[in-house]
Amino acid sequence: MVWRNAIVLYAALTVLTGIVYPLVVTGIADVVFPHEAKGSLITSSRKVIGSEQIGQQFSDPRYFWGRPSATSPAYDGAASSGSNLGPNHPDLAKAVQERVAALRAADPWNAAAVPIDLVTASGSGLDPDVSPAGALYQAGRVARARGITEKTVRALIVRSTEGRTFGILGEPHVNVLKLNLALDLIQHPRPAEE
Repeated sequence: MVWRNAIVLYAALTVLTGIVYPLVVTGIADVVFPHEAKGSLITSSRKVIGSEQIGQQFSDPRYFWGRPSATSPAYDGAASSGSNLGPNHPDLAKAVQERVAALRAADPWNAAAVPIDLVTASGSGLDPDVSPAGALYQAGRVARARGITEKTVRALIVRSTEGRTFGILGEPHVNVLKLNLALDLIQHPRPAEE
């Protein structure tokens, strides 16, 4: 009798928590948050080019660069993990020094302090955002590489900065992919769709 009750309870909970609950939660998410439930995908010319929630690798000086990725290959959602290196770990110090050197080499005219988010990976290693300071640090390089004014680039950063969630949670941030797409639209406006 005990075995029969245990098997029935096991089967009922498996169906309830393994099938019914996920379907209900997914259905609610599709109705309440349809964009987010489908991966917060960003499209251009009807093609998916990325997600608002996962960073992408940019190395061209004409584009803003995001936070370093702790995954290999970079920004691989299937390999999401942090570096797990403490602030005093020599490997982290070496990686930060190399990243600072790379940023300085890409923009030797910039003498400003390098914002910490441009040289350290986030907890997931997939962060799609940089701080406004991280974006502003790169404004001169991007403007020179594109042949536009730094004032134009800085204004775009200000327009692209997202505030705290509900006005209190997190910090202001700039989504790098969306910023780069907006940057491309400045120089190559999209024709009106028919």
